Amino acid sequence: MADERFEDHLTFPRGRGHRPDGAIDGAAGGALCGDLVTIALTVAEDRIADAGFDAEGCGATIAAGSAVVELIHGAPVLEAARIGTTEVAAALGGLSVGKLHAADLAADALHRALGAAVRTQAAVAPPRPDGTGRTLVAMSGGVDSAVAALLGVREGDEVCTVTLELWADDGHDGSKSCCSADAVRGARALAHRMGLPHLTLDLRAEFRAGVVDPWLADHAAGLTPNPCVRCNGHVRLDAMLDYADRLGAATLTTGHYARVTPDGLLRAALDEGKDQSYMLAALHPDSVARLRFPLGELRKPAVRALAEQAGLPVARRPDSQDLCFLAGVGRAGFLARHGGLGETPGDIVDEHGAVLGTHRGAHHVTVGQRRGLGLPGGDAEPLHVLRTDPETNTVVVGPHAALATTTVPIGDVRLYRDPGRVDRVKLRYRSRSLPCTLRDGALELHEPVHGAAPGQVACLLDGDVVVGCATIER
Repeated sequence: MADERFEDHLTFPRGRGHRPDGAIDGAAGGALCGDLVTIALTVAEDRIADAGFDAEGCGATIAAGSAVVELIHGAPVLEAARIGTTEVAAALGGLSVGKLHAADLAADALHRALGAAVRTQAAVAPPRPDGTGRTLVAMSGGVDSAVAALLGVREGDEVCTVTLELWADDGHDGSKSCCSADAVRGARALAHRMGLPHLTLDLRAEFRAGVVDPWLADHAAGLTPNPCVRCNGHVRLDAMLDYADRLGAATLTTGHYARVTPDGLLRAALDEGKDQSYMLAALHPDSVARLRFPLGELRKPAVRALAEQAGLPVARRPDSQDLCFLAGVGRAGFLARHGGLGETPGDIVDEHGAVLGTHRGAHHVTVGQRRGLGLPGGDAEPLHVLRTDPETNTVVVGPHAALATTTVPIGDVRLYRDPGRVDRVKLRYRSRSLPCTLRDGALELHEPVHGAAPGQVACLLDGDVVVGCATIER
């Protein structure tokens, strides 16, 4: 039977060479592997209206493309989103290990086309007229998002999943990133293992324009930006909420460690060590109202225990530590490769202008930094970066005490409630919150801080509730 199905698709390929009017294309493969498959499809409301494919390479690639077209033609969008390598191989009667790569490529091409078509063409009806009952889960492929999806299923929701493709280039190590094509493939396999439909949302252009380019520009200006706050607040979460609308989902569920107050504001998570409310501080309350954070009341060990009990293979996967687009490249390499900010040696001077040494480029250091400056050690008091001057490419250093300040200038202030509610601020992601008072254009701290880095986000708090955010200025 396996040979008969395979030979049938190879001899009479369904939809080969057919490209429907207004079709969205998705391609996978290419020069490296020698095989290429392209799936072209259109979506009308909640179904695949038409589909075709083209393929180059081995016979298995042609057969796999044909199998995909047959599987998806006329299928509901959310059923097509359940099709992966396993389903393509089964439609061909099973494939040997050597031919399974063709099913991988066909599934990749399908999901690239389907993800883009849903964004522009789909109008999937909600399961109930009031729109409740279906949630879209942001699935990174890690343990937190997987458990968020698991808890959604246990709550009785109809769960759909989506993974973002945000960045790719030749130097990027996709295996270490949560936003690469490799990560998308892994997250899709995990979602399908959990019995859930999975879609891919390609935001590479938006991510480059809205996150990476400003991050590079800020470094060139001598600032210390936080791209994750910008990404969450201006790019990815709102894009996923729009995607949820296309899929008839009333809410977006994520694996962030955060909570929401009864009046619709972000609040710190129960697990203070994992709290991510700072990273979400730029989200408008209208967006927060549609977000669900099922991990907000849990601690990380409990999340891993839930994953193990459910038999999820990511239960012990380590958390990612670096910015997603830096995987395999590193900060210095990325700045040089994409921002033209390579090695530009300059002077390290003290507060009186005396030259103490040289640095590799002012864009490589941040206010408060002590390590990596290459200055003589010995018994002398350690020196910290007090400020940088990108115009003269100079780094000014001094003793730790010289960093102390009780006034932090801020700009780009966004307030979600009355400014009088601001009584604390976090000046870095992992820092503790400090008591403060919000004045015009500045934060007056009730205790000194050592090293407020220009460009970083100031998360404005009422206790542990996020009531606004701003950017630290020079």
